[in-house]
Amino acid sequence: MESMIYNNMQTVRKNISDACKRSQRPISSVTLLAVSKTKPIAMLVAAHKADATEFGENKVQEIVEKSAVLGTEDYHFHMIGHLQKNKVKKAVLLSCLIHSVDSLELAEVIQKEAEKINKVQEILLEVNVAEEDSKYGLSLSDVEPLVRKIAAFPNIRVRGLMTVAPYTENPENNRIFFRKLRQLLIDINGKSIDNISMDILSMGMTGDYSVAIEEGATHIRVGTGIFGERDYSTKDLK
Repeated sequence: MESMIYNNMQTVRKNISDACKRSQRPISSVTLLAVSKTKPIAMLVAAHKADATEFGENKVQEIVEKSAVLGTEDYHFHMIGHLQKNKVKKAVLLSCLIHSVDSLELAEVIQKEAEKINKVQEILLEVNVAEEDSKYGLSLSDVEPLVRKIAAFPNIRVRGLMTVAPYTENPENNRIFFRKLRQLLIDINGKSIDNISMDILSMGMTGDYSVAIEEGATHIRVGTGIFGERDYSTKDLK
C-alpha cells in the first residue's frame, strides 16, 4: 500500500510538472490536495511520507477523527464537501480552507463561529459552472453579489473560487468550465471590491487535473489518482 501511494504521488507530481511546463507556469503555483475522504489514517500517513501535506475531506466528522490522531500542524485539512450549518463550528476549528461555501446563510454561520475563536477563516465560493442539477454551488451570475456581501465579514477571507466539473471520459470536455471559472475570478478581481483579492482556483480532479492546470488551477483535488478507488464501506478510519 505504501509503495503504491508513493508511486502514484510521483506520477501525479510528474503530470503537474508537465502541465505547468505546457502552460508556462512554475510548479510552485499548483497545490496538490490528496483527497483522503473515506481513507484510513494509514493511507494519509503513507501519502504524507510521499510529501503530501494538504488533505481534502468531504465530511467534517472525518476531519475531526483524523486530526485527533494526526494533528493539524503537519496535516492541513481542507473541507471540500458540502458543509451543513450545524457542522460549521468544528469545520472552522479544524479546516485551513473551506472550499464549499455556496450561500450567504452558510457564510453568516462561518463568520459567527470564526469570531468566537478569533480566527479569520479562509474560504472559497463553490460555483456550479456546468449548471448540473445534481451539484451544489452558485450560478455564475450569483457569485459577485455574494462576494460583495461576504467582503464585509471581518472573520472571513474569500480566497477564490471552486468548482466540481462534470464527470467525463474526455478531460478536454471540461476545459470550457475551467476557463469560465478563471475568467470569473479575473472579472471580480477587476472590480476592486474592498477586502477582496482572490488568488485561488480550486478545480480539477483525478481525471482532468492536467487540463485544469493549463486553464489556471492553483489547487487540484486528487483522490483516486493517489489512493486508488474509494471504499465507502470502510468504517474504521484508523
